[in-house]
Amino acid sequence: MRRWNGWGDDTCSHPLPEPAMPRLIAWVGPSVPPRDATLDEVIATVPESQLPDHALITTEPEDRVRHSRGHSLPDWIAIRSGQVESFPDGIAYPSSDDEVRALLDWTAEQNVELIPYGGGTSVVGHINPLPGERPTLTVDLGRLNRLRSLDQASQLATFGGGVCGPDLEAQLRAHGLTLGHFPQSFEYSTLGGWVVTRSTGQQSYRYGRIERTFAGGRLESPAGTLVIAPFPATAAGPDLRELILGSEGRLGILTEATIRASTLPEEESFHALFFPDFAAGQAAVREIAQARIPVSMLRLSTAAETSTSLALAGHERLIGALERGLSVLGTGAEKCMMMVGVSGRSDLVRQARRAAISTAKQHKAIHVGRYMGEQWNKSRFTTPYLRNTLWELGYAIDTLETAASWEQIPAIIDGIEDALRPGLEAENERVHVFTHISHVYTDGASVYTTYLFRLQPDANQTLAYWRKLKTAATQAILSAKGTISHQHGIGTDHAPYLAAEKGAMGMAALQEACKLFDPQGIMNPGKLIAD
Repeated sequence: MRRWNGWGDDTCSHPLPEPAMPRLIAWVGPSVPPRDATLDEVIATVPESQLPDHALITTEPEDRVRHSRGHSLPDWIAIRSGQVESFPDGIAYPSSDDEVRALLDWTAEQNVELIPYGGGTSVVGHINPLPGERPTLTVDLGRLNRLRSLDQASQLATFGGGVCGPDLEAQLRAHGLTLGHFPQSFEYSTLGGWVVTRSTGQQSYRYGRIERTFAGGRLESPAGTLVIAPFPATAAGPDLRELILGSEGRLGILTEATIRASTLPEEESFHALFFPDFAAGQAAVREIAQARIPVSMLRLSTAAETSTSLALAGHERLIGALERGLSVLGTGAEKCMMMVGVSGRSDLVRQARRAAISTAKQHKAIHVGRYMGEQWNKSRFTTPYLRNTLWELGYAIDTLETAASWEQIPAIIDGIEDALRPGLEAENERVHVFTHISHVYTDGASVYTTYLFRLQPDANQTLAYWRKLKTAATQAILSAKGTISHQHGIGTDHAPYLAAEKGAMGMAALQEACKLFDPQGIMNPGKLIAD
C-alpha cells in the first residue's frame, strides 16, 4: 500500500549501506531520529467537512489526510509532525469526462475551490489546500487512466489525464511504443501532471520534454471546454497548447492528452565515465550536445556529488578498487562522474556510443564500462525511497533546480552551493551540498542541487531552517539569471518569484488567462500565481 506520510509503497525500502552512516555524521553531525505522528493522530485533527453532500464526493477523514500534501520537504514536515494547516473538505474520484464536467459545474454553483490531483508527487506545493473561507474539493483523476485511442501509423496515443507512468508505458509497450518520459517520480506521477507542470524525464535528450511530446488534449474549465487537435504542425495563430502547459490547474482539468510516442528501442545501455575535474566534464557534455550525437541521456556530477554517490553506493571493495585505479590513471579527488545513456536501433546505438565516448576521451575521460550505469538505471526509481530512510535516521534532504546557458553554469552552481553550504552556520548546523547537470541542450543545461541537514526536535525549527536555505538558494539563482524552475513547476513555493522571471506584462497576461477560464477564481488558488 502507498505510504501516507512518505515516498512510495510501504513494502519497498532503500536501506543505507553500513559504511555510509559515518559519512553522514562527518558531513552534518550525529542525529536524533524524530518521533512521527501516527495516521490515527493526524486523522484526529481533521475538522468536519464544509461540503454539502454529493454522490461523487467522499468526506472520509483518511482520504482527506492522504490528499492533503505532496512531497516537498515542508509537506513532509507538516504531515510527519501532525501539524497540517488545512485539509481538503472532500475528495472526488471521477471516472469520465462528464463526471469531471459535473464536478466543475457544481463547485462553481457552490463557490467551492477545486484542486486537481494526479499522483500527488509535487515538490513545490501544487496540491495543498490553503486556509480560507471557501471549502476545498480535491479531484483525484486516477480513474481517468486508459488508452482512449491509438493512431499506430502516426504514433499518436490519447490517454486519460490521470494515467500514471507505469500504466501509460505498459499500454504503449503492448503496441511496440514508448513515451520515454521517465521523471524520478515515474512510479506515481501522471500524464496530466507532467503536462500542466512542464515535466522533464531523465531521458529527455532523446525523447524530449513533455511540451515536445504533448500534441493536444481536452481541458475542462469552469468557463467551458477547450479541445486542441493534435496537428503535426500549424501556423494558425498562437499555439494554445502553451496555455495548458505549465498551467498547474489554474485554468481547468486536463481530462485527456494526446502524446507523440516513439518506437521501443531495440537496444539500450548506460555507461559511466570519470573526468579529472568538472570543467573537463562540462566541456565534453557541451561538445556532445552541440554535435547532436544521438545519445538518450547525459548527466555530469560535480566532485562533491561524485564522492557522495560513491560513499552511499556500498560495495566498499569494488568502489575502493575503482578509486585506486582512477587515481593511478591521474583522476583524483576532483574527479567527476558522467552517466551517458544510449537508446534506439542497435546500429545507431553503437554509433552514438562510440561517438560520445570518443568525444569524452578527448577531454581526458576514463570509461569504466557499463556496470555503474546499469546499476543507476536499475535503481533510478527507487532512489527516492532513500528520503524515507534518511528521515527516520534524523536527516532532512531536499532538492532545487534551475537551468542556464553553458557560460553561466559554473557561476550558478557556485552561487547556489555558496548560499546553501554556510546557510545554517549561525545556528551551528552544517549543510551537505552536491550538484549535477542533466537535461542537456545545445545552449545550456539544467542544474540540480541536493542538500542535507539535520532534523530538529521542533518541527517548526526544521521548517524555519528549510525556509532560510530555500530563500538563499533562490536568490542566488535569480542573481545568476537562471530560471526559477526547470522541471518542478511553480506551485506555492516558487510563486513569489515568478514575476521576477515573467515581468509585469507577462504576469498580467497569465492573470487575464486565469480570469477567462475561471471567472470565480475557484481553480487551485494560490498556485502558479500568488493570489
